[in-house]
Amino acid sequence: MADPKIRLGIIGLGAQGGYYAGFLAAGKVGNTVLAAICDTDESKRAVADGYGVPFHTDYLALLDSGDVDAVVTTVPHYLHPQMAIDALVRGVHVLVEKPAGVYTGQVRKLLDTAAAHPELTTAIMFNQRTNALYRDLRALVAGGTLGKVRHTSWIITTWWRPQGYYDQSHWRATWGGEGGGVLVNQAPHQLDLWQWICGIPTSVFAKLAFGFQRDIAVEDEVTAVVDFGGGATGTFITCTHDLPGTDRLEILLDQGKIVVEDSQRVTVTRLSAPERELSERMDMSDVMRIFTGGADTSDLMTTTTTTYESAWSDQHPAVIENFSAHILDGTPLIAPVDDGIHGVRLANAIHLSGWTGREVAITDFDEASYLVELNKRITAEGTFAVREEN
Repeated sequence: MADPKIRLGIIGLGAQGGYYAGFLAAGKVGNTVLAAICDTDESKRAVADGYGVPFHTDYLALLDSGDVDAVVTTVPHYLHPQMAIDALVRGVHVLVEKPAGVYTGQVRKLLDTAAAHPELTTAIMFNQRTNALYRDLRALVAGGTLGKVRHTSWIITTWWRPQGYYDQSHWRATWGGEGGGVLVNQAPHQLDLWQWICGIPTSVFAKLAFGFQRDIAVEDEVTAVVDFGGGATGTFITCTHDLPGTDRLEILLDQGKIVVEDSQRVTVTRLSAPERELSERMDMSDVMRIFTGGADTSDLMTTTTTTYESAWSDQHPAVIENFSAHILDGTPLIAPVDDGIHGVRLANAIHLSGWTGREVAITDFDEASYLVELNKRITAEGTFAVREEN
């Protein structure tokens, strides 16, 4: 008997959906087959015909067709939650493309629906969680051998985009069409990984620039300072106008430090004891050994560097394979949909702080105030309808 395979439908045949269709049709996900395609653009029927799968222009018709066991939502951000909800109430498993939504209110509705249908699998496309570098990093921090996190910073400015990128679609880089700029389009993976590794912050204060170096309404530069509680803090810096770009993650802990460069090289410095303990027992000769350089300090700290090979092309297929495996045999999910709200909430809180000029709580996030401010900006654009409270 042949191994069972999940029949996956793609809702939205843009760049991402087209990429998924290609590797699914090529058989790169062993437990999953491309079963149907949906797009509002009738001209894309030819793509489905080329793959020999049914084509729909109405996603509800796809969900009701019986052609699919599961769907993936590769559509504009605002549409993710409702399409996922519609799939679940029809008994269809769903893999939500990141972000899970634009604002937490709509994501919570999705999570409530998913909780009401535990027999169905609902996951989110956090493909970077399959990256061995970040899996190892999370395990290292969670393992506790380096102690508690004191401070962490991520400078991720490798998201350079030219003006033409924003001009190619009327909804792109708008509050009403996309829901924001770099925070909701380019940086959701880092917002997820940062919290996945270091924990969920309790509050944030942020300085944002809107249309700073591009002719857009939304943010193209972000500097955020977060409080993790217990004295631990962090900074998150991102933008879309740094042509050379920087990708550097640092995590300072009680008994060591981790530095990740270009999402490839990881340097781990391990202290022989917690830093406070070393400080209390050191004499000035120890201090001079550190300050002058060149002396042997291996009794105080040791450093190792590991370089990881990039496996980006394997990441999305790996998430889909894991999603289908969970449907078939209960394999634990890499990214359950519940995790999707964390990055959305942090992005919302950063926006709200930037709009109001004040520190914003994350653990008790003011969803109503966020939505009021978002709708002010959507109204000012005058192109899209304002968003509902829930």
